[in-house]
Amino acid sequence: MSNKKELQVAALENGTVIDHIPSDKLFTVVSLLDLQHMDSNITIGNNFESKKLGKKGIIKIAGRFFSDEEISRLSVVAPNMKLNIIRNYEVVEKKEAVMPDELKGIVRCNNPKCITNNEPMQTWFHLADKEHGILKCHYCEKEQQVDNIKLI
Repeated sequence: MSNKKELQVAALENGTVIDHIPSDKLFTVVSLLDLQHMDSNITIGNNFESKKLGKKGIIKIAGRFFSDEEISRLSVVAPNMKLNIIRNYEVVEKKEAVMPDELKGIVRCNNPKCITNNEPMQTWFHLADKEHGILKCHYCEKEQQVDNIKLI
């Protein structure tokens, strides 16, 4: 008999575990990854106790691994979440979703006069203030809080 607490979610043979998702952002992450249209076995848990977050969400996705681009998209809504890559029931790699210094084609500019809202071109933001979560549009230079962004 093990001294470990009983697992609240079944073990995963191969796939990705996304952990440390703020509970209020869990379903945004589900939507960004388009999980509702996947055929894989997916386990979604919410409001688990977390020392860092108070309450957290967790997602386990069988047989699915994510590109760095997909992880960058997630970092916008859940910047400190962790991804554990599982193979044969073992964690073989750990990744942290870190917001990149530049975001292209992920966030919509909230300036209605910005060229990206009036011409068919990709948005481009620079991380102006990482600590306060402020993005700055490359084209119109309008700043916006990460908490108030609209994703494309």
